[in-house]
Amino acid sequence: LLAAGADVRFLARGAHLDAMRTIGLRIESPKGNVHLPRVEATDDPAAIGPSDVVFFTVKLYDSESAIGALKPLLGPHTVVIPFQNGVESVGMLTRAIGADHTAGGTAYITAVVAQPGLIRHTVMDSLFVGETDGRPTARLERLVGACRSAGFQATRSDDIGVDIWTKFVRLSVFSGMTAVTRCPIGPIVSDPALFAMLYGALNEAYAVARASGIAVSPSIVAEDAVRKAYAAMAPQAKSSMLQDLERGRRLELPWLSGAVVRLGERLGVPTPTHRFITAVLMPHVRGSAQGSLA
Repeated sequence: LLAAGADVRFLARGAHLDAMRTIGLRIESPKGNVHLPRVEATDDPAAIGPSDVVFFTVKLYDSESAIGALKPLLGPHTVVIPFQNGVESVGMLTRAIGADHTAGGTAYITAVVAQPGLIRHTVMDSLFVGETDGRPTARLERLVGACRSAGFQATRSDDIGVDIWTKFVRLSVFSGMTAVTRCPIGPIVSDPALFAMLYGALNEAYAVARASGIAVSPSIVAEDAVRKAYAAMAPQAKSSMLQDLERGRRLELPWLSGAVVRLGERLGVPTPTHRFITAVLMPHVRGSAQGSLA
């Protein structure tokens, strides 16, 4: 968005903020590399002030503290859109800042902070946004137009709740399976036993979604379609949770496979595969002091 001419400010912290202030922001991507030598970055929300749109993109374990920093960014017409994993962000924001300031969002993208000031993007580049009541609004139409002008896919959704849950069903499986096996997706899909485990996890997450009253399409668990979808992915694709695990960072496990288990218990839906994934990865959920599990 910034490269396309939008007025973008970054709220960051630590070494990443220091790098953005001194050398700017670099993005490495199959779609083309970008270097923005000068960006507006700060750790003080008051220095930014009321904004039209706030992309809420912190890791899920930082959500509560980040919500507490939103107040200076809110003007009468500000909309905050969470692009996070899991299915609980919209509810958290609505309770904290009100429904008028909250919309839903979900992103299909795999990218990590490879080092301070450097974002490494590997696959996918699409966003879905929508008002929580499904109505079309000018504020989201403007945002979608700006995103498309910047060269990435953006869609306004009439049922963003379904879109968020659809991603959650898929991502909880992709994240959980790649992290628990320490493998990219290719070896998992090509191994019959591991694919069967993946497919079982997918059906568990889907069952939790349906039991929650979310109309996720049954096509998401159609076996032939599932095989084709995973076969179309780059074999070396790793989830961000696997990359966090490899780097000794904290994991979003409690809001992914852990959430499937937690919601399944509440709704009476068995989730044995996600329970196994959660149990195996839980010792690493707070990260590693050594910074690596190699």
